[in-house]
Amino acid sequence: MARSVLDNMLRGVAGGLILMAGLAFGQEVPKIEESVSVGYVMIPFTVLSEKGLPLTDLRKNEVRLLVDGKSVRSDMFEKSENAPVSFTILLDASGSMELAGKMDSARAAIGALLAHRRPGDDFSLFVFAEAEARELVPFTESPAAITNALATVKPFGKTAFFDALSTMPERSRLGKNPSRAIILLSDGIDNASKLTRNDLARMLQGVAVPIYPLGIRDPREQRKTAHSAEELSDLDLLDAVANLTGGKLHLGNQPQEIAMAVANIEKDLRAQYLIGFAPTGQGAIKYRHISLRLAGRVHDVRVRAGYFGTEPPLVALNRERKRS
Repeated sequence: MARSVLDNMLRGVAGGLILMAGLAFGQEVPKIEESVSVGYVMIPFTVLSEKGLPLTDLRKNEVRLLVDGKSVRSDMFEKSENAPVSFTILLDASGSMELAGKMDSARAAIGALLAHRRPGDDFSLFVFAEAEARELVPFTESPAAITNALATVKPFGKTAFFDALSTMPERSRLGKNPSRAIILLSDGIDNASKLTRNDLARMLQGVAVPIYPLGIRDPREQRKTAHSAEELSDLDLLDAVANLTGGKLHLGNQPQEIAMAVANIEKDLRAQYLIGFAPTGQGAIKYRHISLRLAGRVHDVRVRAGYFGTEPPLVALNRERKRS
């Protein structure tokens, strides 16, 4: 598919996606507007081999797309190996990030991401603490613009990453590339959000941009020695957010761990596939679950959980029997 056609599709997706407004202090939690339907459902996904490596030679006939358990007819299948990516970087600038060298580790992670940039990659930088995310650098191809802005960040206040994260899918659409990702760098402890965990999970249903949280903490403590039940549940939520959007949670606080986490995130994004379809316009506008059935050589798949919209175009029954 020509790049211009793909760009046009993306503009259609952007026009139909659910808008998520930022939370100002004292505002009520926004509710999902279920009367809004996407005009085109584009589904980025990554497939992994038994060794955990991305598979880059998947064919369309090895992929079966299902919505609510029923086979769907797709009109797009693209491989985006080594394609440029639009990265939305969301940095926790709360006071806890000043402890134990966490902010230095976060800066190192962003530096590694910039160091491995490819031609056409662009980056935006947002920071947050107690309030909604603040844009420091709009999308740019200049790594210097990001690093210069990073040098001005001073940790302060409490952490409200639920609130900050809820606004990012909409903002990430300003990137120029079909492949997009949100990179969240935080120590994973929320103590100031107006949104609850359930609110955030509900708002992120149907989001087409994968979220990759990078928790600045010792990965060996992930499930064994969290300092509190709240801290553990925040980590679990970040894991759920990643899975819901087709991303993956990484943890690390040492240079080697951070470098490996960034390399794995980039490897995922450079080996993405895109599959898509236009909803029929028939039936109720509601949340519909997406799943993929893949060839036996695929060990794992990362894909968004669903979309809001009308019924998908189903595969004809006789054609489905031939495939079975």
